[in-house]
Amino acid sequence: MKLAANVRLLALILALVAAGGPRAAAAAPGEGVTGAVDVDATTLTPTTAVHDDVADASGRDAPALLLGAASSGGAQQDTAASAAGAAAPICDGSHALLNRFSWEDYSVLASMLIISVGIGMFYGFFSGDQKTSEDFLLGGSSMGTFPMAMSLAASFITAIELLGNPAEMYTHGTQFWMTCCAFLIVIPVASRCYVPVFMTLRLTSSYEYLEMRFNWTARLLASGLYVLQMVLYTSVAVYAPALALSHVTGLNTYVAVTVVYLVCIFYSSQGGMKAVIMTDTFQAAVLVGSILLILGIGDHYQGGPSRIWDLNKKAERIEFFNADPNPTTRHTLWSVVIGGSFYWLSMFCANQASIQKYLSVESLAQVRSALWVSAAFLIGIFTVNFYTGAILFAEYRDCDPVSSNVISATDQMLPLYVMNALGHFRGLPGFFVAGIFAASLGTVASALNSLTAVTMQDFLDSALGIKVPAERGAFWSKWISVLFGVLSFALVFVVEQLGSVLQVALSFNGIVGGVTLGLFTLGMFFPWANARGAVVGAGTAIALVLWIGLGAQVAIANNALDSDAAPTSTAGCPCANATAANTGHLMSLVTAAGPGEQEDRVFALYRLSYLWYTMLGTVVTVVVGMVVSALTSPQDPCSLHPDLLAPPVRKFLAALPNSVKEILNLPIEDKTPKERKSSRIVVSEGVINVALNMDDEKQGSRLTNGLTAAAR
Repeated sequence: MKLAANVRLLALILALVAAGGPRAAAAAPGEGVTGAVDVDATTLTPTTAVHDDVADASGRDAPALLLGAASSGGAQQDTAASAAGAAAPICDGSHALLNRFSWEDYSVLASMLIISVGIGMFYGFFSGDQKTSEDFLLGGSSMGTFPMAMSLAASFITAIELLGNPAEMYTHGTQFWMTCCAFLIVIPVASRCYVPVFMTLRLTSSYEYLEMRFNWTARLLASGLYVLQMVLYTSVAVYAPALALSHVTGLNTYVAVTVVYLVCIFYSSQGGMKAVIMTDTFQAAVLVGSILLILGIGDHYQGGPSRIWDLNKKAERIEFFNADPNPTTRHTLWSVVIGGSFYWLSMFCANQASIQKYLSVESLAQVRSALWVSAAFLIGIFTVNFYTGAILFAEYRDCDPVSSNVISATDQMLPLYVMNALGHFRGLPGFFVAGIFAASLGTVASALNSLTAVTMQDFLDSALGIKVPAERGAFWSKWISVLFGVLSFALVFVVEQLGSVLQVALSFNGIVGGVTLGLFTLGMFFPWANARGAVVGAGTAIALVLWIGLGAQVAIANNALDSDAAPTSTAGCPCANATAANTGHLMSLVTAAGPGEQEDRVFALYRLSYLWYTMLGTVVTVVVGMVVSALTSPQDPCSLHPDLLAPPVRKFLAALPNSVKEILNLPIEDKTPKERKSSRIVVSEGVINVALNMDDEKQGSRLTNGLTAAAR
């Protein structure tokens, strides 16, 4: 009976997917999205549509096709905007869809969704090993290294990156690619400092560490921030692919959002962590296949890497080492590498979804291997995305689709290119949209699973004192997962009103992630930090970074901040922008102009690059936390168990001379090796017995002597 109900749910999903077909097939001029056409600038008559093998021979005049760009074959020279005595029509956004979403495309997309649902059904109804919340949330700690690595990477590569990074390359150039260098810093730090602590304690909710190290308030604060962060972030991750699908097929955005949530809620709530990891692995393959196929075909049509590189270099898109020390510059070497390192450190070391996946394998060695595999995967995806952005510029270098009113935002540029330049390949647009959906499904599924863990352990158990019987843990977890899915779905309609999808999501992650990373850093690296310092430091950092972030968003909404975009042209368009001259090279409304008078009036902190938010949140939490701790009776390091500190910190403090240890109030090594061994934490079957005084002010902490904390 339960299986029949889920079969009916699957049928509903397929019906919703199919509902987009007739609308796409019936798209009339003005409803679709146009693509690249070659333009004879003298007569303003389109000569070819997309490629020679799909030449437009219908005799339609220029206003019907509207958009002109660089040839997809890539051999044409830049042309003048208009001929003498000829006036180009105004770009008004009316255009025709050169290629429509076909039944082959719907079949490819539906196949990916059906397989994802099938994996959830297998682990939910046929594996028979999900009885407790630990089975559901951690997969029995029996997952393989490679699937966990792919799942970890897939949870970071959302549709936001797949749509935003090529657009970033098109509008601003290559500087943001240097964030790949951050992984070379982040992975060693994560695998040696933070991850060993989590793997030793093996806590289902990573925020339980904060109660063990500080107090219940710090734990609840971090848990609440995480819930807020992930519910909003998942809404962004779903809205972005829905936006892409609506511009490719004409399918209603809300129908697309509904389909994504139905599929994701179903397989994540039924299959638990095992379904999430295995589905992520499958979806990672779909994602990689789709973007590599687009890159390969696009590279061929544009004449190869050397020509694409030359075109982007001449247009000031190639820049890796902008050493501008100004922190208000959007992307520099310093903000991308240093600020990016803090951002990715927060994602790998202070994010419940990531830490929960670490616990799905047995050993620390497996996690360390998985971290390097996932980092290599992420670097590869970033590289492919930015090269795809270079292809986009080669395609649209003479006719910017935003300035010519073909699309309203750069996030729509990649779907535009796929549909019009490559859409004559049946099934390829469907494969592309399947890759976009796969990226968002992986992120949302991981988020729902981690939100369930936080709710079960930090709110129901710790805050409300509701003890869920072990045999009912999986049942409760499934329903909590469904509830969070519904809440995230509702917030999509709020996210829709926010500005740039990429920057809003990264900014909010930076605000929350930096504070959480600061709490874990304060606890693992500074044994003198006390609970009061942790809470005050986190509260101060939240207030400061949130104030800066909101101020920046208001300034962006008022067009008071310049994005320093690279120059674009509409010289090759068969129409002229109403705000530009009708002769010569017409420039996009978004140009490379420096900060203007209006931007100078914006408060300096509001102009801070969003890439510094995570670092600012971390540093403020740690510095304020240590100052407050020093002023309010510091934590006695002798009362802390060494397993609550990062291994390098333990080794460094242990190597100090006894005279220095006395000054710093550190424990002096006067026990025999046998005595020290007997005092260590006992970790067995996920249960941690702590017989320590964790009270940093000797009173007021909920964590008292004799506390036994189950790894929930």
